Amino acid sequence: MPAIRDYRRRIKSLQSTQRICQAMKAVATAKMAKAQAAVTAARPYARQIHEVLGRLSRAAGEVKHPLLMVREPKKVCYIVITADRGLCGGFNSNILRTAMRELQAHPDAGVVAVGRKARNFFRFRKIPMEAEFTGLGEDIRFAYAREIAKLPVEKYAAGEYDAVYVIYSKFINILVQQPTVVKLLPLEPPAGEEEAGKEEKKRGPAALYIFEPSAEAVLCELLPKYIETVIFHAILESKAGEHSARMTAMDGATKNTEDMIVRTTLKMNRVRQDGITKELLEIVGGAAALE
Repeated sequence: MPAIRDYRRRIKSLQSTQRICQAMKAVATAKMAKAQAAVTAARPYARQIHEVLGRLSRAAGEVKHPLLMVREPKKVCYIVITADRGLCGGFNSNILRTAMRELQAHPDAGVVAVGRKARNFFRFRKIPMEAEFTGLGEDIRFAYAREIAKLPVEKYAAGEYDAVYVIYSKFINILVQQPTVVKLLPLEPPAGEEEAGKEEKKRGPAALYIFEPSAEAVLCELLPKYIETVIFHAILESKAGEHSARMTAMDGATKNTEDMIVRTTLKMNRVRQDGITKELLEIVGGAAALE
């Protein structure tokens, strides 16, 4: 049976772990507030550029652009976005589990890993990666999304990829982060665009767009920016989900550590009481033997 000294050492270790968990929870809470504000600010822009691009594509008619070409999805690419660090519950594993389900349907798919967890996961399983991006930090910049989008866009335009998807964790709220697969290329019309078209028909003739200098030039400028915006928004969503998951995980770890301290303290007290009882019995037995 462990001695009282061992129990005290164990309790001291648990208290140190509890303080670390509390500190990590406080840091994650502060970072989550900042990341959540960034996501909230980016969502209207991402939604609006999607709607504008869908309307322009429809108004431009038969505009030939490599990023608008629809082909049979024989060779696809997945951009998998995870965190650089762990200690955030099942956040990373849920994203990677979703990615593996997609890769089972397309075993020869290209993979672009964003985050150390994704890179290490695919490297350990010897899954070839087209590119890897790690160490993005907390200050997510649009230039990161531009660099990540460069390779998939070039290969799609060259016909090497027939479809490009982004796999990330969508931030729903503090307790819920939903693994999401978004089709990046070929471009699809925004959700509800058909209903919007019906409403426009009811109101009257559709608006006439005048492109300057040309429809091709406008779309050539807008399409890459749209792709970069989707990737940038996905990284922001993942970052907010990561901090939320870490805050929740550290809160649970703090409570579990408190329970372990209570149980260990009870065991220590039982051992000490047993020792006191044993000493009393020895004293009583010795006094009885002297009589």
